[in-house]
Amino acid sequence: MDTLGVGRQVAEDASLDLLFRQARTYYGWLLKPVTDAVLTQIYDLAKMAPTSGNCNPMRIVFVRSAEAKQRLLPGLKPGNVDKTMAAPVTAVLGFDTQFYKHFDLLAPHALDRIAVYEADPDLALRAAFRNGTLQGAYLLLAARSLGLDCGPMSGFLHDVVDEAFFPGGRVKSNFLINIGYGDPASLRPRGTRFDLEDISTIL
Repeated sequence: MDTLGVGRQVAEDASLDLLFRQARTYYGWLLKPVTDAVLTQIYDLAKMAPTSGNCNPMRIVFVRSAEAKQRLLPGLKPGNVDKTMAAPVTAVLGFDTQFYKHFDLLAPHALDRIAVYEADPDLALRAAFRNGTLQGAYLLLAARSLGLDCGPMSGFLHDVVDEAFFPGGRVKSNFLINIGYGDPASLRPRGTRFDLEDISTIL
């Protein structure tokens, strides 16, 4: 159904509900596993969304095994321990601060940018963080589109998590997403959102 009148297909209400209007942040989880095949499906959707110059700085460690959860545990702040230990999977999202080293594969049109990023590490860091964060949001929406639920969070000790999962310093942790099939009993009342006129100016 083309409600915009521009000849383009738009998402049906059911899809918008799944991704946005009825989607929630979950704090508890059903005992249903998330398989490798599902994780692959999630990533294969998320990777198609845009990043600046196709730079793709996001790096992921999917924490699922009991051993991996124990490695993650020391890096969690107390309020996030129980829900993370119970989650079928926790995606530890990081960003590669030297993402431009892959431009020969990802962005052959932008090889001249390699020297720019090498000369300005702060510029590279900001680009990596911004685009890695975008990709993390895409990953969350991809998971929702496949019928899973998510619990994103930033309550963790970055240095501890980096040492456990991104040793070497090149990749930095960004945020975590618990992924699985949410327990409706764990939901909190939905928080208020701003209306457009509260936070925007249209010029």
